[in-house]
Amino acid sequence: MDKQKPEQKKDFEHSIGRKAVRKLRAQREKDRPAWFGLGMFGLVGWAVAVPTLLGIALGIWIDGRWPSTISWTLNLLIIGVLLGCFNAWYWVSKESKHD
Repeated sequence: MDKQKPEQKKDFEHSIGRKAVRKLRAQREKDRPAWFGLGMFGLVGWAVAVPTLLGIALGIWIDGRWPSTISWTLNLLIIGVLLGCFNAWYWVSKESKHD
């Protein structure tokens, strides 16, 4: 006799379905070179580094022109990192949906 609850059975079937889809995708993409993965690391790195460096440069420029008690360099560094992380998340999610 099947003693599983209907929702547990549905969750189990959904889990098996997701694993099967992942396995089929991996089999289709086995020809994808290792350079693709390294390229994605590079893309993510640049997606974070560029906004961060731009934020630092703008912050140094603002702090040099208009000195104040607020450190614009530090604030724009944080904003740059946050924007860079959002940017990297966008590219990675776009690439994963593409497959």
